[in-house]
Amino acid sequence: MSEAPILSLEDLSVRLPEGADRSHALKDVSLSVASNEILCVVGESGSGKSMMANAIMRLLPQGVEIDGGRALFEDRDLCAASPAEMREVRGAGIAMIFQEPMTALNPLRTVGDQIAEMFRVHTGLSRAEIDKRVLALLDDVRIPDPRLAAKAYPHELSGGQRQRAMIAMALALDPRLLIADEPTTALDVTTQAQILKLIRDLQQRKKTAVLFITHDFGVVAEIADRVVVMQHGRVVEHGLANEVLNHPTHAYTRQLIAAVPPLKAPSPRPLSPENILAIAGVSKTYRSGGFLGRGARITAAVRNASLTLPKGGTLGIVGESGSGKSTLARCIVRLIDPDAGAILLDGKDWAKMGRDEVRRETRHIQMVFQDPFASLNPRRKAAELVAQGPIVHGTPRATAIAEAKRLFELVGLDPSAGDRFPHEFSGGQRQRIGLARALALKPDVLVADEPVSALDVSVQAQVLKLLGELRERLGLSIVFITHDLRVAAQVCDLVAVMKEGEIVEHGPVAEVFGRPQHPYTKALIASVPGGEFTAQHEAAVS
Repeated sequence: MSEAPILSLEDLSVRLPEGADRSHALKDVSLSVASNEILCVVGESGSGKSMMANAIMRLLPQGVEIDGGRALFEDRDLCAASPAEMREVRGAGIAMIFQEPMTALNPLRTVGDQIAEMFRVHTGLSRAEIDKRVLALLDDVRIPDPRLAAKAYPHELSGGQRQRAMIAMALALDPRLLIADEPTTALDVTTQAQILKLIRDLQQRKKTAVLFITHDFGVVAEIADRVVVMQHGRVVEHGLANEVLNHPTHAYTRQLIAAVPPLKAPSPRPLSPENILAIAGVSKTYRSGGFLGRGARITAAVRNASLTLPKGGTLGIVGESGSGKSTLARCIVRLIDPDAGAILLDGKDWAKMGRDEVRRETRHIQMVFQDPFASLNPRRKAAELVAQGPIVHGTPRATAIAEAKRLFELVGLDPSAGDRFPHEFSGGQRQRIGLARALALKPDVLVADEPVSALDVSVQAQVLKLLGELRERLGLSIVFITHDLRVAAQVCDLVAVMKEGEIVEHGPVAEVFGRPQHPYTKALIASVPGGEFTAQHEAAVS
């Protein structure tokens, strides 16, 4: 901790193009990170965290420019470095792990080939030695069967495995500084715990300096040595992790910590004795590859799942990536067809309906997707997107647009924002548009698939509060898919835990999380990052 800084930012400022909401993405930012240290940078979306990382790497978008200060990497000012000098620094000196590996990895090249490129570009190693190092790196990041993973394309790996592959690529040349930009945001708790342990182990083993960008204070409590808190492009607080977490001095830091949902469930609500949704024995198996049915890969995504949802209640479905949560959700709304079982919505079996009947009945059950940007047509204005469902079901266009603007107000958006396109909204605002679109058909059941996983804690708290208010005001019944146990504890009445396609435990959320019976449920709860901080936070909240 007393070692000289590997990286020092001195009054770094980054100017935004004319017409932006503010003049600067960063203003007079100063911080440092030393060898064998993890510095966590926290703040909401738009606070400047990722822009700072891109400025250090000189990967700023067109029209965005550094207009003051210095970024000293081992006494070399990166702000004044030439493109050729930056090419030497990137990879060998400073490596970066991006938030979404699926967009950072080339979908047309194998994972092994992309890692090998680091050695081909920066070293004179032979092909045999490069192949050997690629396999060693994949083994270092704990990817099972490195030889098979090296031959796989990105879409053939799970989210956690893709993130590990990105880490392997970043560590290929033993960089002195590792920048990790929200590397665990959309990962389930067990994979997140493994990634955090991996980064900590690698940092300690190789004495790497780590600049870790996150909005999750549980992650901060788990791995940080020091913390920097950013708001509106400025540093508002910094210090040792324990001091900032337990004795925050700035009001904004206190606000962020207060927005972290506790793992302890609130007092239970009374539930209706009548079920609006009942699924019984639902199964779904995927088959891929093979020739004429021989050697096909068979994955039992959901196995004999049975659950009930009371009217006006919220049923949470939790589990790791690949546990079958999203497949079950898509079966419920008939985006995919189950192989077996019944899905009873108000007595009608959706599993037996034909496609035409499903389209007619779809207004009774709607879905909110994890990534609203991917599910919203970028060429249509927001009000048109919300009105699309009612128009398809026979509502006159003018009436549907007027109703869409009323829904904007209901979900906390300015009705005039309906004339804007999806890219003109923040992530939290796009999620509200997704909610409005789902509510436009006045559904009885809302299926929400990871609706807040990529949102920072304060926006997440706002969306969760909104969901609770809508449930009460509109009499909604909700199926809530999430990997975040803290979120499930706060919004769900009942919870089901899924593992490898099977429901291994279910019941009232306070009972399942407070007195878990199945070893897998216990493992999930134990994997929630920042255990001691979580316990202290819960005590403060209660």
